[in-house]
Amino acid sequence: MPFVARRLGVLCLLLILLTGATVALAQDAGQGGTLRQRLIERWLERKAARDEAQLPPAETANGQAITTPGNHRFTLTVGGRPRSYLLHVPRAVQAGRPLPLWVALHGGGGSARMMADDGNYGLVSASEQHGFVVVFPNGISKISSGALATWNAGRCCGAARDEGVDDVGFIRTVVGQVQGMLPIDRQRIYATGMSNGGMMAQRLACEAADVFRAITSVAGTDNTTACSPSRPIAVLHIHAKDDPHVLFNGGAGGFRDESKVTDFTSVPETIRRWVGRDRCSATPRNVLSRAGANCERYTGCAGGAQVQLCVTDTGGHSWPGTTKSAPGKEGPSQAIRANDVIWDFFQGL
Repeated sequence: MPFVARRLGVLCLLLILLTGATVALAQDAGQGGTLRQRLIERWLERKAARDEAQLPPAETANGQAITTPGNHRFTLTVGGRPRSYLLHVPRAVQAGRPLPLWVALHGGGGSARMMADDGNYGLVSASEQHGFVVVFPNGISKISSGALATWNAGRCCGAARDEGVDDVGFIRTVVGQVQGMLPIDRQRIYATGMSNGGMMAQRLACEAADVFRAITSVAGTDNTTACSPSRPIAVLHIHAKDDPHVLFNGGAGGFRDESKVTDFTSVPETIRRWVGRDRCSATPRNVLSRAGANCERYTGCAGGAQVQLCVTDTGGHSWPGTTKSAPGKEGPSQAIRANDVIWDFFQGL
C-alpha cells in the first residue's frame, strides 16, 4: 500500500504540472535528486516524445521573411546555452502591415509549450482575434523537452537564478530574430508573464525598456535586484488577494524548498516602485469595479506611461478568465479575463 500511495502521489503531481502551471507546484516537483523528480522527468521526456509529432519542425532563424500564418519552433544558442521558442503568426500577417508583438513568458516549472497551449492561456486565440504576433520563449531546463523551466528574474527562481542565466539577453535576441522575419511594429512590442514569467517581465521593464513599450505581470511581483529603466515604461499588474504562493502582502507560501524562490516583494510595494520610477501622480483613479475585481490606474506619468493594478478577490495563483485548475486548488477568478484586460491596457497607451 505505501508503494501504491507513492505512485498515486506522483500521478497526481504530474496532473497538477500539466493543468496548473504554477511556480509553487512546479518548484515543489522540481527539487533535484529525489525519486519523485526522476520519475517526473522520465514521464515528461516520454510525453515530449509523443508530443513531438504535434509540434512544427525545429528551425534556425536565418532572416527569411514569414509571409503566411502558422506556428513555428526555433532553436538558437545564447551565452553558450541551447535555447528555443515557439512562434504563432496570425492571419493578420497577410495584410502586409506592421503587427504588434507579444512576448509571453511561462511560469516557473512550466514551458513554452504549456504557455502556448490555448487550453491553458488562450493566447493563440487572442492573437488571431486581435492580430498580434505572439512568441513563447522557453526558460532553462535540465530536461531536453524544456519542461520544468525557470527564469532568472533577479531574486527568483531556481536554476536560472542560481546559474546567473542571461535571460534578458536571450529575450532581446528572440525579439530581434522575430523582427527579422516579420513586419513588427517597433512601437508595440509588449511582454507578459505568469508567476516567475511575470517576474521576468518585471525585469525586462527594468533592463529592456528600449525594446518594450509595456509589460504585464500576472501573479509575479518585482523581485529584481536593481532597476534603472532607460525610459518610462507602462506596467500592468494582476494579482489575486488570496494567492497562496506569491503572497499579496509579501512573502512566499506553499514551497517545499524556499531556497528555490525568495521572500517575494508585496504587490503594494511593487506598484509603489513603478509609480516612483515612472514619476506618476500619487493618487490612482478607478477604471474597473465589479463583483470580485477592481482596477486602479496611475496616470500623469513621464513619457506617457501608465501604471495599473487589477486585483481579484479570489483565484489563487492562476490566470484570470481561464478555466483549468490544479486538483484540490481554487480555480481562476472569472471576474475578469486577463487576456482582455491586458490587451485593452496595451491598446490604451
